[in-house]
Amino acid sequence: MNLEKLIARYKDYRLDILAFNFASYLINWDSDTEAKAGSFDDRSVLESRLTKLELKITRSKGYINTVTELYNNLELLDEDLKIEIKKVYKDLVKSLKVPKEELIAYTKVLSKASQIWSEAKLNNDYASFAPTLKQIVDFNIRYSKYLETDKLKGYDVLLNEFEEGMTKEKYDEFFSLLKQEIVPLVKKINALKIKKPEWANQEFDINKQKEFCDYLMDVMCFDKNYGLMKESEHPFTSGFGTHDVRVTNHYYSNLLISSIFSAIHELGHATYERGNAEKLNFTFLQGGTTMAMHESQSRFYENIVARTKEFWARHYPKLQSLFFDQLKDVTLDDFYHYINFVECSLIRTEADELTYSLHIMVRYEMEKMMIEGHLDVNDYPKMWNKLYKEYLGLDIPNDTLGILQDVHWAGGDFGYFPTYALGSAYGAQLYHQMKNEMDVKEVFNEPNLKKVNAWLKEKVHQYGGLKTPEEILIKATGEKFNPKYYVEYLKNKFSLIYNL
Repeated sequence: MNLEKLIARYKDYRLDILAFNFASYLINWDSDTEAKAGSFDDRSVLESRLTKLELKITRSKGYINTVTELYNNLELLDEDLKIEIKKVYKDLVKSLKVPKEELIAYTKVLSKASQIWSEAKLNNDYASFAPTLKQIVDFNIRYSKYLETDKLKGYDVLLNEFEEGMTKEKYDEFFSLLKQEIVPLVKKINALKIKKPEWANQEFDINKQKEFCDYLMDVMCFDKNYGLMKESEHPFTSGFGTHDVRVTNHYYSNLLISSIFSAIHELGHATYERGNAEKLNFTFLQGGTTMAMHESQSRFYENIVARTKEFWARHYPKLQSLFFDQLKDVTLDDFYHYINFVECSLIRTEADELTYSLHIMVRYEMEKMMIEGHLDVNDYPKMWNKLYKEYLGLDIPNDTLGILQDVHWAGGDFGYFPTYALGSAYGAQLYHQMKNEMDVKEVFNEPNLKKVNAWLKEKVHQYGGLKTPEEILIKATGEKFNPKYYVEYLKNKFSLIYNL
């Protein structure tokens, strides 16, 4: 064996696969931001063809043998390549268990699914999306069967895909703690019967909202030479390496803070991607380590930083100047209390920081039933509405505000939702450590978040996929994941705001 030639061959295969990934990234970006409804049938044919061509490489004897031989000689590889090959080999073993024809057919379904979902949401027409959703769910049920092991079966397989090591048992324990500690606090605050301020119900010009979100890109030190912000039905972040990272937003004229916190959330994801060490570009370790760690970063910026009085003491004057007529009589204190207003509401992405995890619990319970075949696709809305009544005490007026509100299932992302809550808890643990190392009130009040970015890059971002979440938390905080920091953070913050 000539190790240098073997590594060179692997890197050549890797570049071909990354080229396909890059094409898919650009196609998906275009699908969600620019492409018109009439183009999707033709696009789906070509996308499935691209998948077929990529599988010719990833299922080829040459690629399989190259990866396998490198895996069998890990001790000869440098540390970064060793970590990458372990990951690639594990993914290869899994992918070979799934029939090629099924992957190609599934790509075709997914290529049209987000457009079908978007139209269904706009028209409050769940029935038009249900057949596509059934195809996606059925594939994920089969997929989990292909990948099951003695330890992982059913929904656990999908949970493990997004956060390795996480299972229903672990998530059940985590969510049980949140129910025990957070639900009583939500009930206490709701019992105060405080109402949202009238000023929040005004109209806020969308072009001015876009101007403020552009301003926030500078506050977060997002280099516009390497990315941009566009519009989509559901905000998201997409990227390829550290030099091409893009975000989208959605604007409502009657919901000022929706676009603001969506922008900060997505820019948090983008900051993570941009903060990866550049040596990870053109490897399979670029991006981030897991979805929960990714969500920890987006929600860190969105909530831990951007819902503080210190942050808005610096940036509220800019917002107030843009919307002077609407905000001239709204003080910084008024605005701070509004952005931390606790209310059991219908929409996850508009939910306050305290009740957010309840929205995640609904989706988690739904996914368990969907993937384990305990629920017919036509009964999904009914179960959704039942769980919202049980967890948040709300009646769902229609499916647009109910089961159709999220794009994730149209993308086949079963097992993703729980990572939002887990990521929030990771973020709280990192924040506890950050407070030990710097004056956060002073840093959050600076003109931009350069120092926050630098701290998070050192502790989290630089590693990309080189470290697991557990390794990152131990190195950054000195201990494994501990959800007590999340519970303490929420209880301390909201007890203080509501004088409890």
